[in-house]
Amino acid sequence: MQEQLREAAEQARTAIAACQTNNDILNAKARYLGKKSLVNSLYGKLKDIPPEDKPAFGQAINELRAGIEKLLAERELELKDRLQEEQDAAQAQDLSLPGNFRPRGSLHPLTIIRRRIEDIFMGLGFEIAEGPDIDDEFHNFDALNTPPDHPSRNLADTFYLENGCLLRTQTSTVQVRVMEKYPPPIHIISPGRCYRNDKPDPSHSPVFHQLEALVVDKGVSMADLKDTLQNFAQIMFGEDVRSRIRPHFFPFTEPSAEMDISCVSCQGKGCRVCKNSGWLELGGAGMVDPAVFKMLGIDPEIYSGYALGFGVERIAMLKYNIPDMRILFENDVRMLRQFSGEVL
Repeated sequence: MQEQLREAAEQARTAIAACQTNNDILNAKARYLGKKSLVNSLYGKLKDIPPEDKPAFGQAINELRAGIEKLLAERELELKDRLQEEQDAAQAQDLSLPGNFRPRGSLHPLTIIRRRIEDIFMGLGFEIAEGPDIDDEFHNFDALNTPPDHPSRNLADTFYLENGCLLRTQTSTVQVRVMEKYPPPIHIISPGRCYRNDKPDPSHSPVFHQLEALVVDKGVSMADLKDTLQNFAQIMFGEDVRSRIRPHFFPFTEPSAEMDISCVSCQGKGCRVCKNSGWLELGGAGMVDPAVFKMLGIDPEIYSGYALGFGVERIAMLKYNIPDMRILFENDVRMLRQFSGEVL
């Protein structure tokens, strides 16, 4: 057994000394220290050692492992130093010359807002789920209880492809796929791009970003929906912001509601931004229609749930007081530079 230890140590020393790249180091580490490595195989032979010799043999294996780890670390440091020297030699320059200033870039405001929204919902116990931008009519319409004659299924509103698929009009398609694949409880958000046949104007775009939330569990009610909305609004816009829901209709939910928050410009007093109403529309929401649950194999007698959704552009425009959605897609450097100091 001692001879095996000596052979293993010498073999490892030779192999590590021959390593020339980081990949070689990783391969050597896997070969000598991994689950199926030479060192681990020696631990398996402890059962064949007489009881009185097991402590000494086990200690010898541990010392061999520690020695190999030290050799790997030393060789990795040597390779790192050599690579740095080669890079320094290749990039040698006259340090007396003035440097070339490279301005630091920044995240796009839509990226900043999307990440903030995701952080808020993850803090509320949600997970992120994503799906394909190109989907079929079942996931985009049929499974969401949208009848064939619904206006949103018209060619004037939806981008259909030659293969019978379409560019998704909402990220609710992801919710359908999650409910198909996973049993309750479900707590997800589904952010992503959506597409509708809209002419660009201050509040519409053929490509936009949406984020929807879905909760399916036992005993879920509209009170839970209202609580989630209020928590999100206060974290995103400030503790003084209030929220409300008012009746509406969506095929996917029953009952359905529109979500509003108190105006972030006038704090609900009434101004040009909120058209003197004191409220700003945020998005749609409601309790998931039992017909949707039945179609996806979830028993509505046991489970209930709510869904809510809003546009990322809408949140960005409210947060940064942007008057026209098209500004977000024009990539005017003068506008983008304003967000260079934004920190997530």
